[in-house]
Amino acid sequence: MEWQKLESVDQIEKIKDESKTNQVLIFKHSTSCSISRAVLDRLERNWNTDQMSGVVPYYLDLLKFREVSNQVAKAFSIEHESPQVMLIEMGRDVYHTSHFDISYQNLVAARKEKTDS
Repeated sequence: MEWQKLESVDQIEKIKDESKTNQVLIFKHSTSCSISRAVLDRLERNWNTDQMSGVVPYYLDLLKFREVSNQVAKAFSIEHESPQVMLIEMGRDVYHTSHFDISYQNLVAARKEKTDS
């Protein structure tokens, strides 16, 4: 899994544009939270690059980049949680969840649901 780093408010517009051709995954990670670490490890262990082709994953260290985290929540009209994952498509949030509801299997199901509808 090759994370792109989300470290600047300016990147949010780039992500919106990018999501017009690829789905974008944003993972908001708290480096001081054991739940966040466990969820991140589980996601990375299960990630299948072939199965998730067309998804660009972004990693946001929300402790270092709190302003960026706040702007992500505002830009996609999502209440901030940590850890949190969002799937962005066509410039808007199409799926988000947090804590132990974050799983690779749930992301695969959310993508399938989007393509089936």
